[in-house]
Amino acid sequence: MTAVLGTAPARRPGPGALRRHLAGTAPLLRLALRRDRVLIPVWLAVITLMVLSMPNTLRQVYGTPEKRADLVASLTTNPTLRAFYGPVFDQSVGGLTAWRVGTFAGVLAAVMSLVVVVRHTREEEETGRQELVASAGVGRLAPLTAALLAALVANTVLAGLLAAGLAGEGGTGALALGLAVGCTGMVFAAVAAVAAQLTESARLAKGIAAAVLGAAFVLRAAGDAATKDGSSLLTWFSPVGWVEHTRAFADERWWILLLSAGAVAVGCVAAYELTGHRDLGMSFLPSRSGRAHGRLATAGALARRLQRGAVLGWSAGFLLAGGVLGGMADGATDLVGDNADTRAIFRRMGGHAGLTDAFLSAMVGIVAMVGALYVVSSVLRPHGEETSQRAEPVLATPVGRLRWAAGHLVVAFAGTALLMLCAACGFALGHGEDAGPIVAACLVQVPAIWVVGALAVFLYGLSPRLAPASWGAAGAVLLIGWLGPALDVPRAVMNLSPFSHLPKLPGGDLAWTPVLVLTGLAVVLTAAGLAALRRRDLATG
Repeated sequence: MTAVLGTAPARRPGPGALRRHLAGTAPLLRLALRRDRVLIPVWLAVITLMVLSMPNTLRQVYGTPEKRADLVASLTTNPTLRAFYGPVFDQSVGGLTAWRVGTFAGVLAAVMSLVVVVRHTREEEETGRQELVASAGVGRLAPLTAALLAALVANTVLAGLLAAGLAGEGGTGALALGLAVGCTGMVFAAVAAVAAQLTESARLAKGIAAAVLGAAFVLRAAGDAATKDGSSLLTWFSPVGWVEHTRAFADERWWILLLSAGAVAVGCVAAYELTGHRDLGMSFLPSRSGRAHGRLATAGALARRLQRGAVLGWSAGFLLAGGVLGGMADGATDLVGDNADTRAIFRRMGGHAGLTDAFLSAMVGIVAMVGALYVVSSVLRPHGEETSQRAEPVLATPVGRLRWAAGHLVVAFAGTALLMLCAACGFALGHGEDAGPIVAACLVQVPAIWVVGALAVFLYGLSPRLAPASWGAAGAVLLIGWLGPALDVPRAVMNLSPFSHLPKLPGGDLAWTPVLVLTGLAVVLTAAGLAALRRRDLATG
């Protein structure tokens, strides 16, 4: 039910009233940074390592101006690659770094920012903690201000790290790229601030902000595919496209940052206006009333109802990603050309089959590693239900803990297989070849994703405090799979990821031993986690 205060426009507060509304902002900011003392540094480390590792990789693979010129020529004529990475504005190592990871760094900064803002606004209201904080004389606007300032601190540090780390490629270009990435993060912090006012659910607020981010990425991709120089109007309507329009390391356009600043200002004003016109804990989008006679007779049905939106959204994303990456496969040979170093990287990622198969295998592996993020999110849904104390009314009925948790785990692990099937359909449609090998390549990744999810079950079963560490495990898997082959890290490090033990399909031989071992490991970890959950006390908040 929606409750909105004031049908007439609110009167502009004077200086004294504004101070009262912002009372307690500094302590709340310190609290937010303390609570995120692990979350924010992990995000910063992942994004920074991804960006700063790229110049050395590019020097190894495209060490001469001739090789870089050939790469740029191939990219200019390939609309699929332009849609995925964007156009190249300069063939220097710095320019290629901005092309290769600039957009993705902006997207990751946006995800970090929306998570931080929703965590300290709508999530606090949803759990009831904000009501306790408000009773201590904290101003009406203080929580939102503290959340935005926490995102500002994170993005400022990120911009500084990128600028300092890339300074050797050119100080001006490094500063431009760092500021562009940080500003993108702040744009979506403002988007998340608005989304947090619209809905009563933190999960839905994140979904709204993530949908805006996805739409921005699609606009940018469509615009870059249509033009060779990024001049399409579609990219100008996308905050993600503003990263490339800054043209770091290539005649920088500093005024583009004003677009981000304006978008942040508009979003923040809208969020402050909305938060001043609603009751604490309420929203502007009404919650749908349930049926008078519900049909959710089991814990499994409740779990499916709670998670169906996430499963459908992830499935659509995997289908789209598979289609885009599958369409890039035929251009892989033209992109790589005679570059032996690039061929070696693809073969470390995708096996020693033909280059097209190696490329497909590498891309399937990357999509599967992203699937590890889904399975952790889905497995930890009971953690959110428990800490918000919504699990107590369910467990007060004859439903036991194992049945309650098992309903969510069935959705998580079955959903993983569904996601990879959707990705296989996308790859098959995009590549246009025999679907059988692609389907096998995607499904063989499922046991490795299950291992990451089973580790999350084990940590959550031991203690709710350990559950967030599951995100660190998923991030480490992504980092190893993304950077390991390019940097040719030792095999012992690569073996820490379950994905490194799987057969490289399509093109390779299907070995059942690692598939069965990983499946068994997932079963053992899940059983141990459920046994621990059955024995421990529930969280009290």
